[in-house]
Amino acid sequence: MKSSSDFIRVNDLALTVSFADGSRWPANPPHPQPVVVSFSFAHDVRTAAATDDLAHSVNYSTLAKGMQAVVGTEVFPSLERFADRVCDVYASQYAQVPSFTVRIRRPQALLYGAAFGIEITKPGSDARPSEEKLFFEDVVGHSLIGIHPHERQRKQRVRVNISITRRWPRQQPMDFRTLEQKIFDCVEEATFLTVEALASEVARVVLDAVNDETAITVVRVSKPSAIINAASAEVEVSRDSFDFKVASRAASANSTDSPATPAPPPASASPSPSLYTRVDVLPHRAAIALGANIGDRFANIETALRLLEAPGADLDGWTGPPRVIVIDTSFMYETAPMYVEDQPKFINCACMVETDLEPRALLSFLKDIENAVGRTVSYRNGPRVVDLDIVSYDSIVLDTRPESARSLLDNLAGELVIPHPRVTEREFVLRPLYDMIPEYIVPLTGRSIEELLTTLMLQDTDEPAMYKVIPFPRYPLPSISERPAQLSKINPVPPTATFWTHPVTSIPSKGRPQPRRTYLMATLNVTPDSFSDGSTHNTIPTALNYATAAVTHGAHIVDIGGYSTRPNAAYVAPEEEFTRVVPVIQAIRSEGAANTDPLTPVPPGTSSPLAALRTRRAGALISVDTFRWEVAEEAVHAGANCINDISALAGPTWPALASADARAHFSKMRQVARDLAVPVVMMHSRGPAGENKDYGAYAYAAGGRGRGAVLEAVRVELGERIDAAVRGPGGLRRWLVIVDPGLGFSKTLEGNLEVLRDAASIVADRPLVAREGESEPRRNLLVGYPQLIGPSRKSFLGAVLQRADADGTGGYEGRETRADERDWATAAAVGCAVQQGAMVVRVHDVQRQADVVRVSSALWG
Repeated sequence: MKSSSDFIRVNDLALTVSFADGSRWPANPPHPQPVVVSFSFAHDVRTAAATDDLAHSVNYSTLAKGMQAVVGTEVFPSLERFADRVCDVYASQYAQVPSFTVRIRRPQALLYGAAFGIEITKPGSDARPSEEKLFFEDVVGHSLIGIHPHERQRKQRVRVNISITRRWPRQQPMDFRTLEQKIFDCVEEATFLTVEALASEVARVVLDAVNDETAITVVRVSKPSAIINAASAEVEVSRDSFDFKVASRAASANSTDSPATPAPPPASASPSPSLYTRVDVLPHRAAIALGANIGDRFANIETALRLLEAPGADLDGWTGPPRVIVIDTSFMYETAPMYVEDQPKFINCACMVETDLEPRALLSFLKDIENAVGRTVSYRNGPRVVDLDIVSYDSIVLDTRPESARSLLDNLAGELVIPHPRVTEREFVLRPLYDMIPEYIVPLTGRSIEELLTTLMLQDTDEPAMYKVIPFPRYPLPSISERPAQLSKINPVPPTATFWTHPVTSIPSKGRPQPRRTYLMATLNVTPDSFSDGSTHNTIPTALNYATAAVTHGAHIVDIGGYSTRPNAAYVAPEEEFTRVVPVIQAIRSEGAANTDPLTPVPPGTSSPLAALRTRRAGALISVDTFRWEVAEEAVHAGANCINDISALAGPTWPALASADARAHFSKMRQVARDLAVPVVMMHSRGPAGENKDYGAYAYAAGGRGRGAVLEAVRVELGERIDAAVRGPGGLRRWLVIVDPGLGFSKTLEGNLEVLRDAASIVADRPLVAREGESEPRRNLLVGYPQLIGPSRKSFLGAVLQRADADGTGGYEGRETRADERDWATAAAVGCAVQQGAMVVRVHDVQRQADVVRVSSALWG
């Protein structure tokens, strides 16, 4: 028997209710005001209809009297609390009906509009609502809006209707009076040419005020005076917070200096949505899984991603802007093959895209990309150069197979099934999705990505553990005489030199050991004034000697810097920084084969020990320590494999985005790193190292211990910066970002110790501390990122050594130390960093600290 689609409704029941929040203005004491309540019951009326018996009918009069009894003389703190009480009455008196909807209007609540209200649908007697909808009816303002000359001279009426859907449980009651004023002011101050632009701006204002990442707003803006023979012209838009956290599509089309490219939020505050306003949003959002296990796996995936959004892609003769825009990427994983185990390991990742292609057209496009990268026909689940699959598309369910074939899971050749029928059993698909959209509800399952992954990890299994990987490209680029026509539309993708691994820390695999390795970064300052080794390695011969010794003693990467960041260091012009850094990189690379992996043995047949060392040095990974995009770009082209930016792409100014120049710098630095496909170390800083040490704004996180404020600041400030860099058109690949908490930068002694002793919490999969007024804490945006920690010879270690024993009984009176006298103190800090799970430690004395890393890894690895 089919389920009932019958309903019983009571429309516009007039009540008088007292609210503590007043109406148009706050009222003290509260006074009664009109409220209009409508009910809708899902109720099978066939029995009542067949028997015409009142015993099977709903008594409308009883319902109305029950609602009037609810009101009584009680003063309700908000409209939401009144709606909760109405739902509670339904749950106790009408438990037999499958669902119930209540819509409540306060017609005298608004100063500029007709009504403020709420609508809640409650499924079943024991279930809680999954969401609620608040609405503003007919908010009227006046705007300069339109393209005709007379429309630019006088304001005209504009009517706005808004609904705001937010997930349950609610964070806090709606401050409707303040939000109405914001909406009205937005309309009154607007000077847009189009209704579309005004509707989008109103949506931005609403979401900014609501401050709830789950919220969705629908805004209808109408012009009653637009058409003589019509009541109005109207535009309706639907937006969520993510729509305003990504940059304009125009800025993503390889623009080098457009100010519309997304910039990071100020380091000390939440992001300003006005900085993220998006134009020309493509209408659909899809998740695409990528995998490769033949050839240069990393380069194959990067090539596929660039082809995804190449302008003028050959899609049925399309020659215009990209039809697909990548707006987010996951971390990257190396995984053992499933189903067919006798083949190389896979590299797996995923991306989120926006597109105007329908699902079948998108699938066809992905297959064209696979062919362009070089995929050939293979057996099912066999090796492939690259593989692209649509995992989700909005929230649709689609199966192109004949009805009779839909019970099987493996007959997918040439067909499209969304969601993928094996998504719930594949860790290599769920983990990348968890990185980007953990709360996404997979259609047909009714469960989120997080729930599915957690359930899968609770199952006993002998499968080898997945682990994250960071590929390092090889530079300088090899000469390319000719490129296939399909690849001519994208920038060349660099080949891979080597890759690093780090363990999965979020929702870890049950009972499976996670591989863990701590890499050593050697510090090579080619400067005359660095705090530790200024003027020691600032010539090419001395720099080469240091690089040789570092690689010999176990350094995995050499970090070359030409601008001292110590307090009160002299300003260095970009040209001077360039002439310090680039020639050293060129000298290192010119000594031998540039494709030698520093982790591999010296190639056989080497003519002499000295030549062997030079060859190994020539193949070492190199990082360039700079916050200038010009220096970073030239250094990578000269042979660097990584960018180490103490400003997290924001440049030397703080707070970030203090000027248009800062925003443009962020845009350009992000584009350079993206185009070069190099890993980027993004460090927490607040400008000059010795300044801006006040973390009072984060005192709420300190608790009774007095600790935690600095850790929370790093999570919040650096998290927002990295989120702006990774998400949105033109974003960095998530798998190429390394987090540096910024020891020694804008932190007191106790702040540095706090960060070092609990560094693991910075990237832990646990929420941020809830701020006052937040009913639910926010997600830590740094979850899962690898960390670089650089304590080497820093002044906070010297401050510790200078302190005498507190009670004088230990016999230690404290002593002053030069930077180069702090290597044993550094060893203690490095051991702590290893224990805290740092993927990389940055040191000066590689020989001593390599021993520390080895022993520390044996203890805590």
